[in-house]
Amino acid sequence: MFKIAGVINYLAVVFLNAFTDLGHKIIIQNTIFKVYDGSTQIVLTAIVNALVLLPFILIFSPSGFLADRFAKNKIMEYAALFAVIITLGITYAYYHGYFVFAFILTFLLAMQSAIYGPAKYGYIKELVGVKFLSSANSAVQAITTVAILGGIIFYTVLFEGMYDDSLVTQSQILQAVAPLGWLLVIGSIIEWFLASKLPNKMIEASKRDFRLKKYVSGVYLFRNIKTVRRNREIFDAIIALSLFWSISQVVLAVFGEYAKDELHVTNTIYVQGVMALAGIGIVIGSIMVAKLSRFYINVGLAGIGATLITLIVFSVPFLHSMTLIAVMFTLFGIFAAFILVPLNARIQYLASRVHLGIILAANNFIQNIFMFTFLLLTTIFAYFGMNAELLFYFMGFVGLYLIRKLYKRYVIEMFFSLMGLFAALRHKYIYIGLENIPQDKAVLLLGNHVSWLDWILLQLPLQRRINYMMDKDIYNWKFFHPIFKKGEAIPLSPRAFKDAIKEAHKRLQKGSVVALFPEGEISKDGNIHEFKRGYELIPNDYEGVIVPFYIGKGIFGSSFAKYKPKDAKRNIFKRREVKICFGNPLPINTKAKELQEIILKMREKYEAE
Repeated sequence: MFKIAGVINYLAVVFLNAFTDLGHKIIIQNTIFKVYDGSTQIVLTAIVNALVLLPFILIFSPSGFLADRFAKNKIMEYAALFAVIITLGITYAYYHGYFVFAFILTFLLAMQSAIYGPAKYGYIKELVGVKFLSSANSAVQAITTVAILGGIIFYTVLFEGMYDDSLVTQSQILQAVAPLGWLLVIGSIIEWFLASKLPNKMIEASKRDFRLKKYVSGVYLFRNIKTVRRNREIFDAIIALSLFWSISQVVLAVFGEYAKDELHVTNTIYVQGVMALAGIGIVIGSIMVAKLSRFYINVGLAGIGATLITLIVFSVPFLHSMTLIAVMFTLFGIFAAFILVPLNARIQYLASRVHLGIILAANNFIQNIFMFTFLLLTTIFAYFGMNAELLFYFMGFVGLYLIRKLYKRYVIEMFFSLMGLFAALRHKYIYIGLENIPQDKAVLLLGNHVSWLDWILLQLPLQRRINYMMDKDIYNWKFFHPIFKKGEAIPLSPRAFKDAIKEAHKRLQKGSVVALFPEGEISKDGNIHEFKRGYELIPNDYEGVIVPFYIGKGIFGSSFAKYKPKDAKRNIFKRREVKICFGNPLPINTKAKELQEIILKMREKYEAE
């Protein structure tokens, strides 16, 4: 991906945009932290965050229109130039101690980001294509987080270095730290220069015109929301992201007061540093998601991330050690990436080119409506005396609702993601011949059976869901039955054999992927035994192919295999390497004996390597 022209330049622009925006916000927040206490501090911090969110709500329609109507690289270039002008104004406000003016410029800087946003994220798909969509989103999320993390640490350390206890008003503090404004200006200038060098990847511009009257009257707003709601999965992903960001905003808004009142920590370096650890976590999590999504967009990770984040939010009020809380914020960041990267990539993947800008702007709009509403509620609750601890619990219950939403849509994906995470602890899977599985026709997967994990490791690299034909007794296992049923497995038994064959035929006629193990049982001696001819009874009147597979011997000797070689050495610190090979597609009338011979030859070929 990094060999694609413009990728490095684009990531540098993304970094500088976030670094500069965050710098000013941190300076304002630290000023509030030094001057105010208690509920006043929570209210003012929430207002600062609200000023950052409001532009994304107000200019939803124009920003989406611009991203679809004009080249996205040019929008980024002119938005960066606008940032240069704003940061010059911010620097002027610092030197003259104009706190209110600096407050207002926070809104203008956020407006620049709101215009920038849909173009910045829409440009990903244009620049790297669908193939690298998960990897690119992981890189953008990691780079953005590094910028936020770096901005928090960089500007907070400089702020503390310029601050002393004799400064008691906002104006005095701003004037003391005024030279930091020039750093914001320099960052914006470099960002503008790099943005001007980005390649134009626009294929065709939208032909729509923008009518101010329709914008003011709300016609565009309702039309664009309707466009987003047409695809239910896109809309659900946006709502899930909105709930996550709402939780994050409130947690970050109240943590300063919680650290000050409950933990008696008053140094902004410690407070901002702990929150910055969430950024380190997001970088680590983004790298993990990129690896776990190397075959397709692994949306199941989102549900896992939401579950663990909710547990973390509930646990924070019970912790009274900054060290433990620092660990929790790091984990919060890791699992935040599990939500952010796959859901954003999925939205970009599902959105049509024509409406990509509108959908990404709607994503910003809805997310910021949620965050603004939650910050408003935080402000109201704080004003009436609700402390930070109760707000943590409140966010925990919001997290439970988020889990429910993701579970309803992605329960099967969550299950296989979880199984993949557990399996990766002990095994390293090497997949060969994935290109042999067609994406546009029915597939009957047939191969050897070596362990209880076979059905999981065959599914892990495939975005298409496999409809397994399995023993009815296993299908009815109490714990796994809901998963098998939701995953549309086909129960198989001697009494209901004909019904299972009819069901498999029906699925194949619809273009599904059906899999079974013709041996009928897990190998007990490591050999490939006679393939039974049951699958030959499936009528051959569907458009599809048979794809043979071979699962390597690397899993023999493990807890999940029945065959335990006497000379097998167990090493709990070393992962087993298992090859899973998919052969060339075969005609659907291929007989069992011929199929077995093909898989035996695959074993000879791949085990010899």
